[in-house]
Amino acid sequence: MPDEAIWYLEYHIAVDRPGLLGDVASLIGMLSINIHTISGVDARRRGLLIECADEEKLELLARFLHVMPNITVTALRRPTLLDRLAIRHGRYVEQDARDRKTFRFLRDDLGLLVDFLGEILKHEPAPLIGVRGSPRVGKTEAAVAASVYAGKRWIVVSSTLLRQTMRTSLLPMERDADAVYLIDAMVTFYRGTEEHQAFVRELLRSPRPKIVEHPDVLVHETEWTWNDFDYVIEIRTHPGEAIATSLHELRERSGDF
Repeated sequence: MPDEAIWYLEYHIAVDRPGLLGDVASLIGMLSINIHTISGVDARRRGLLIECADEEKLELLARFLHVMPNITVTALRRPTLLDRLAIRHGRYVEQDARDRKTFRFLRDDLGLLVDFLGEILKHEPAPLIGVRGSPRVGKTEAAVAASVYAGKRWIVVSSTLLRQTMRTSLLPMERDADAVYLIDAMVTFYRGTEEHQAFVRELLRSPRPKIVEHPDVLVHETEWTWNDFDYVIEIRTHPGEAIATSLHELRERSGDF
């Protein structure tokens, strides 16, 4: 299906009466608009991916839905990545209200997180992605799984996943366009040699996707700033969990990560 014909329709349910979804679907069908996917995106909202190349029909649909009782249309737009993931997983990714680059996940949401990261790696040529989280919350595992999802080659540059890794060179094949560099800023800048740190700086300037664990360390210890990041991911084991971001706290806890 051509992307230019796909739209995301979302409505809030004021009264969830029997037959409401059928009424909405029937109206869409009467206008000869195809429905590709329907899903609840939270307890009171339903999202649909619909196919329609005729904008007059879309305007007519919007007018009809506007006067339909029991619902309020909240979106009729080209689908974003977040819209598609909400349809697929039945809920929206949590996005920070002030910093729109920051997205929050729970440890139990790793499937949603992998899809989110994987779609970014598929469609964006060289994003810089920061990943915050407590020890053993799944930061590296999510980055590896997202790389596989996107059909990319994941390259561990610095990590403690299996053993402490601090690389100072790459094989020729590891510089290919399908490479994703996984960097643990805490390992690199608190334990790494000058040679390793210089190598990481070189990779950070390369036109390849980079996923950086503990991005606060990178910002504190290098010339990179938060403006250089395209996305910041936060992973928690439960909603109220605090994530260490201060240098003092990160240094104290560096042996745990």
